Amino acid sequence: MRAAPSHLDQPFSVYLDLVRFLAALAVVLMHLRQFDLVELPGAHLLTLLGREAVMAFFVLSGFVIAYTTEQRRPSAQAYALARAARIYSVALPVLLLAFACASVVPPHLAGDTGQHYQLAKPWLYIPFHLLFLGDMWTLTEVPPWLGPWWSLNYEVWYYVLFGVACYVRGPWRLPALALVLAVMGIKLWLLLPVWLAGVALYHWQARRTLARDLARLGWVASLALLVAYEASGIEETLRLAGRASWIGQAFALGNADRFLADYVFGLIVCLNFACARFAGFDALLRCAPPIRLLASYTFTLYLSHALVLAVWPALYPHDPGSAADLLALGAAIALATAILGNLTERRKNGVRRLLARLAGPWRRPARLAPAPVVPLKEKQDEM
Repeated sequence: MRAAPSHLDQPFSVYLDLVRFLAALAVVLMHLRQFDLVELPGAHLLTLLGREAVMAFFVLSGFVIAYTTEQRRPSAQAYALARAARIYSVALPVLLLAFACASVVPPHLAGDTGQHYQLAKPWLYIPFHLLFLGDMWTLTEVPPWLGPWWSLNYEVWYYVLFGVACYVRGPWRLPALALVLAVMGIKLWLLLPVWLAGVALYHWQARRTLARDLARLGWVASLALLVAYEASGIEETLRLAGRASWIGQAFALGNADRFLADYVFGLIVCLNFACARFAGFDALLRCAPPIRLLASYTFTLYLSHALVLAVWPALYPHDPGSAADLLALGAAIALATAILGNLTERRKNGVRRLLARLAGPWRRPARLAPAPVVPLKEKQDEM
């Protein structure tokens, strides 16, 4: 059923904020188990949705970037400044903090990630990571104690590709796209369809609508599919199939070795978002302020929690079987996120203004479309 393009309503905007925060929390819980910091009954269940949460971020990122680009009509300079401010406002200080902490804390007192060779050449590896080159072709590099950084190696280059597709015109467009794709490499190509699914979903929902009852039924069905997906063990089957394929045999896929499972889960996320868009979850508006607040720290939580988990054993004799110790660790993660978030993520607009001033004469005034009636908050960008 076709309809005129519409702006996103507030219940759906709050819903995406909630999903974003819960996805970040799922990644934190997964790493608690992977760092051997929890051994309570049922602890193995904490790893169930960690990878899937990152794929949900990818779909959400593509959706939001498509939305802001179409609705706000930013110039190429405005697009680049917004993306740079969003990423570097958090990534730069957390990266520097990770290198500083890894240089001070002996590896045997913290989780030794095997990446301490980078500390001997910070002049090489800090710029390398700030260009997000760690998953190009055969590379598999993340900063010390910052395992979640791997997803930025994918997402930032998807921003670059999308920006080239939107803003480069004339005979240079195809060569520019080919050049970016050539730099990205096979691993980034494999997960690109998950990100582009979010872009496609935005354009679909902007021009179509679903009846509320049908949308709610589809939303419930998406949750049932998620439960079936996790219970069936299909992820591991698809992962093995990907590794056994000619792509898996010809290339070291690293973080992209679950690409087949990621495609399946990406479709489930798209179904969930498509139905939530029209399900009329107005009750979420009652909880909008706390959800918005939590979501405004999501990127900081996602990126910095691994640093806290790595440093924690050096600061405290943690007992993985103690609920009290787990509560203390959770409080430490929350405190670090609040402090860093107020200094970084929640100041990204100031970073954007600083970058705009540094751009100086190369920056042209952006021509923006009229503001949407109900804008999707820019803080919903990706993570």
